[in-house]
Amino acid sequence: MAIKQLTVFLENETGKLSEIVKRISDADVNIRAMCIADSSDCGILRLIVSDLEKAQSALKGENIMSAVDVLAVKMTDKTGSLSGILTVLDKAGINIDYMYAFTAPALGAYVVLRVGDNAAAENVLKQNGIETLTDSDIKAL
Repeated sequence: MAIKQLTVFLENETGKLSEIVKRISDADVNIRAMCIADSSDCGILRLIVSDLEKAQSALKGENIMSAVDVLAVKMTDKTGSLSGILTVLDKAGINIDYMYAFTAPALGAYVVLRVGDNAAAENVLKQNGIETLTDSDIKAL
């Protein structure tokens, strides 16, 4: 099942990322995973958080895109694990728009994938014995 990812556009200026993270922290929301891509003008911050609604409320007034569905796919900590997941998706004709990874002590390692068709990707992953997380799993971490 897909999970929700929060995306925030940040001005590329000193202290802006720190301010965003503090506001989320002050709202008692845990950041489970994050990725930032930058350009000379702005950054794109992607977040998986323990409570999406509280994080959105804490960031009111910021340039937030609506939450999007992504997949958190379980990996083993062995050479070739990611390659196997990507091969399964490639053989099914599923393109990956972007990805980043995170670990959770109780659950292991995961890769977050943004794909064009979450349902198709989840189906092919499940058929190949590859687990994904739900929003409830993220909240429970």
